[in-house]
Amino acid sequence: MKQDSPPTRPLLCYWWEVAMSSYNENGLATRHEGRYTAIVVCWLLGNGCLFSWNSILTIEDYYAELFPKYHPTRVLTLVYQPFALGTLAILAYNEAKINTRWRNLTGYVLFFISSLLVLVLDLATSGKGGIGTYIGLCVLSGAFGVADAHVQGGMIGDLSFMTPELIQSFLAGLAASGALTSALRLITKAAFESSKDGLRKGAMLFFAISTCFELLCVLLYAYIFPKLPIVKYYRSKAASEGSATVSADLAAGGIQMQLNSRVEEDPKQLGRLSNRQLLSQNIDYAADMFLIYVLTLSIFPGFLSEDTGHHSLGTWYALVLIAMYNVWDLIGRYIPLIECMKITSRRGLMLVILSRFLLVPAFYFTTKYGDQGWMIMLTSFLGLSNGYLTVCVLTAAPKGYKGPEQNALGNLLVLFLLAGIFAGVTLDWLWLIGKGW
Repeated sequence: MKQDSPPTRPLLCYWWEVAMSSYNENGLATRHEGRYTAIVVCWLLGNGCLFSWNSILTIEDYYAELFPKYHPTRVLTLVYQPFALGTLAILAYNEAKINTRWRNLTGYVLFFISSLLVLVLDLATSGKGGIGTYIGLCVLSGAFGVADAHVQGGMIGDLSFMTPELIQSFLAGLAASGALTSALRLITKAAFESSKDGLRKGAMLFFAISTCFELLCVLLYAYIFPKLPIVKYYRSKAASEGSATVSADLAAGGIQMQLNSRVEEDPKQLGRLSNRQLLSQNIDYAADMFLIYVLTLSIFPGFLSEDTGHHSLGTWYALVLIAMYNVWDLIGRYIPLIECMKITSRRGLMLVILSRFLLVPAFYFTTKYGDQGWMIMLTSFLGLSNGYLTVCVLTAAPKGYKGPEQNALGNLLVLFLLAGIFAGVTLDWLWLIGKGW
């Protein structure tokens, strides 16, 4: 029979019971049970966070043909980012008051609905361009930004107080979504290239797959992830340290907890650092995230899609560049798993991140004087360094803090990540100077 906790039962007592019962009958630690399943689920949830958006970026050849005068690759990204950044700023500020389960499920459901509507929009207009269709696509791009703010900040904050393997797997999933969408786009382009309306057929198949995948993520987060023993262990630990945001997820996992009638985390009562204190102690990590992505997004995808000249690969060239970026971004996110190859020095991280800005003149001169081989190599390095440094920063920053503080810090770092992306896609327009637009 299920026994409820007494109303005044201290969380410390609850956590002591969790710790004492953290070994099952076979002697295996509960905090390691379901570890590999959790890694796979986190990888899939990371995929779902960017799969839909990467689908739009990867079919840029279709939208470039449909809207040749509107620079869709640049404009859609520029529309996406203010919604993502503004929403995440609000969510990060109110992080201690927000139910994490509601937040993440809202994001994944919005991804699913928006992906479905992209498909419906194209079918309703029979694949015809025009300003009305373009505005509709821009609105859906903004919806993707809102969904991203809910999921990316919520998941990284949630995983920040768990084992670093889970946050690394989620981040690898983010990159894998780009690699998978690039691979699918190359396959669909080859399959439909010689048929009538081949570009459109490939794009529609693409978004049908994307819609189904987002539905899978909704189901995984709602019914599978909260019931994994390793996830319940770390969420129970975070709750014992004062986190009120995990209560609904614990309930979904079969654990009912009393939080002494608190509906939100009060930093003063819990003895945890405020967001301002966390930011002041980790301002270098926040700057790292901003600088990584301001550089990356000032080059990818806009510059790679429109400003690399004409080469022997023809219409395949931009797709190949985007695919190479995504594949090496994915590879880079696994390198920190090798401890001897992981940068842990805060000063070392900053120096490496600042040195990446040498890629700007490298891309400029390669566009003018280099061939496609050099451009592919530079693009691969851009992706490799982006993925590697992202994982190094996000796995190092939360160490040494309590669960609620790790959650808040994860949200703050993602906020600076999105601020970097927004600044990057804005600066990306500077490549058009002198080109008549």
